[in-house]
Amino acid sequence: MSWFRHLSSKTRRFTSLSRFSTSTSPVHQAGLGPTKAHEKPRVVVLGSGWAGCRLMKGLDPKIYDIVCVSPRNHMVFTPLLASTCVGTLEFRTVAEPIARIQPAISREPGSFFFLANCTSIDALNHVVQCESVTEGTQTLDPWKFTIAYDKLVIALGAQPTTFGIHGVYEHAIFLREVYHAQEIRRKLLLNLMMSDVPGIEEEEKRRLLHCVVVGGGPTGVEFSGELSDFIVRDVRERYSHVKDYIHVTLIEANEILSSFDVRLRQYATNQLTKSGVRLVRGIVKDVEEKKIILNDGTEVPYGLLVWSTGVGPSAFIQSLDFPKSPGGRIGTDEWLRVPTVEDIFSIGDCSGFVESTGKQALPALAQVAERQGKYLAILLNKIGNANGGRANSAKDLDFGEQFVYKHLGSMASIGSYKALVDLRQSKEAKGLSLAGFVSWFIWRSAYLTRVISWRNRFYVAINWATTFVFGRDISRI
Repeated sequence: MSWFRHLSSKTRRFTSLSRFSTSTSPVHQAGLGPTKAHEKPRVVVLGSGWAGCRLMKGLDPKIYDIVCVSPRNHMVFTPLLASTCVGTLEFRTVAEPIARIQPAISREPGSFFFLANCTSIDALNHVVQCESVTEGTQTLDPWKFTIAYDKLVIALGAQPTTFGIHGVYEHAIFLREVYHAQEIRRKLLLNLMMSDVPGIEEEEKRRLLHCVVVGGGPTGVEFSGELSDFIVRDVRERYSHVKDYIHVTLIEANEILSSFDVRLRQYATNQLTKSGVRLVRGIVKDVEEKKIILNDGTEVPYGLLVWSTGVGPSAFIQSLDFPKSPGGRIGTDEWLRVPTVEDIFSIGDCSGFVESTGKQALPALAQVAERQGKYLAILLNKIGNANGGRANSAKDLDFGEQFVYKHLGSMASIGSYKALVDLRQSKEAKGLSLAGFVSWFIWRSAYLTRVISWRNRFYVAINWATTFVFGRDISRI
């Protein structure tokens, strides 16, 4: 009777897929239709960054079906991403699967995760058009589908800014995703090994081992610090033939760590210089395959170029016919709603307050995105409990308290067991600021507690301990 069991399993699978609408339209137009009266209202979340994942974590799966659309199935713990580039941490320690953040995604019959990009939003009909993400030339063709929503949350983050400089996308590496860190690590170790090959000219060896970081914000400074630590503690022991050739240059148009206290900025400058990082004040004019050209005509050869000059709205965000905040991000009101449409919210780096609110634009920081996600989850749960979860059913509800952001401070590691901790609420306010080993201990402790799962906290702690005792792994995998 094995054929009967096989037929039964096929029937069950077909039944489980029945909520996907296919009708008589082409297959590529299939998707999730509008929710029915006996089903829970559906919240569609676009993006899996800090804002989107904190929102999904806080949403009550007893009230809503949760659908996430994102080109990655994990959240990246970005504060520790620089550490993975040089082997201080393994890549999986900074990647948190979405199904672990919100288990309903994989357990509830009406909740899903789709590996896809949103290509358009039909606010009038409460539908988003999506296209699946495929990789490589031997995989499936992109698959188009639609998702009807009761509530839509846009949390698509931002993209790196290049200021229109030619050659950045072709030759530089950003540091925002796990695959960026993997690419940096592979390129760095490849250059180290290639520079040790007999017959390589000295000038070429110096170029290969010149690591250039553009952008003096927290990400650029932390990566420079990690890289200098890697050079001092590992490269000079394991690559003794080229130890005198490798060096790091950090290029910034203004002051490094401009959001920090003046005293902390000076401390960071002195510490980075002491650890061998060369600080250059300049503006990049052009990026070529083996060198960058500054606005004063200076040519800087490089073997590895990391670009970290801030973020801005993506082309998709700019294309949406929604109100915009100063800077081109999606404009929202005090409750993080998009004012001109029903049931659409926007949080994270892709959003900002519209001018009519009188509120200043919030910085593109993880703590801002996380706080917005937490606030909106509470608000949507409140709306759902008040029978406002369905499409067009929350117009007359009292949304209660507006979103208010309170800055908790900033932290940055600068290498050599040193870090900066600035607990001021703004650049003009007074507050506690620390630098040195104690700050480094606070930095590590704070981020260890902020890692989402206990599983990854354990991995991070073990990786830190292993690196301290045995040094960094230099395998090129």
